[in-house]
Amino acid sequence: MKMVSLCHPVGIRTCGKFATRNAAKVLCSMETPPSQSTIKVVIIGATKEIGRTAIVAVSKARGMELAGAIDSQGIGEDAGQISGMEEPLEIPVLNDLTMVLGSIAQSRATGVVVDFSEPSTVYDNVKQAAAFGLSSIVYVPKIELDTVTELSAFCEKASMGCLVAPTLSIGSVLLQQAAIQASFHYSNAEIVESRPNPSDLPSQDAIQIANNISDLGQIYNREDMDTSNPARGQVLGEDGVRVHSMVLPGLVSSTSINFSGPGEIYTLRHDVTNVQCLMPGLILAIRKVVRLKNLIYGLEKFL
Repeated sequence: MKMVSLCHPVGIRTCGKFATRNAAKVLCSMETPPSQSTIKVVIIGATKEIGRTAIVAVSKARGMELAGAIDSQGIGEDAGQISGMEEPLEIPVLNDLTMVLGSIAQSRATGVVVDFSEPSTVYDNVKQAAAFGLSSIVYVPKIELDTVTELSAFCEKASMGCLVAPTLSIGSVLLQQAAIQASFHYSNAEIVESRPNPSDLPSQDAIQIANNISDLGQIYNREDMDTSNPARGQVLGEDGVRVHSMVLPGLVSSTSINFSGPGEIYTLRHDVTNVQCLMPGLILAIRKVVRLKNLIYGLEKFL
């Protein structure tokens, strides 16, 4: 049996603050995949927009089926009907994760819990899933570094797979990877993002991009790195990366990284029109996470 080991240092920037680098090292190991049986998927946060979209995506995906819909809202409603599907799935929304997990464990099926809940409940949800032999995918914005560290230690001891994903958008991951490559060749870089509403700015995408292109031996925007002029945007981190957030109703969510060098401007851009953009990444993650025996941070490990 071939064994592959991966490692990924976790460093998460927040507005004006940077969690201690290398505060946690998230490890993973991959073994040969289980038998090609249907993957049973449980969605926590099923009545949220992303949860309803995921119900449809999982129900239509080859080799997997919805086995549970968990939420504190809409209890008793059919998961298919709340998601706008033509036919009911005959799977009611429940508020009892343990009961659903127990049913999957009894069938000895391969299972994955997809968690769209809240930062305060993530650890307990992953722990419950592992107790019944199910892997987990966590897509919960604002999850704390300490929680990721605790989850990493728990999953390593339990030998259970878990993906903690700052984004499930494949396009966003590719944008970040391209930005890393470009950052070695340019000394000026600024992030410009547009959002239809003013919540959570700078966005996690902008923070993650700034984090990724920092600590690479480059100092950006040296000419006005220390300016306090608010019109110059917010500096993320210690390497001079600036972000400008534009908020106007009706805008699509867009993130661009602008690099400049002598005589040229190089711009990378990613636009999101709706939550459907997360579904290809989610389906990919469900198929891959069942092979893991530990926790990894970032969808890019699966690409």
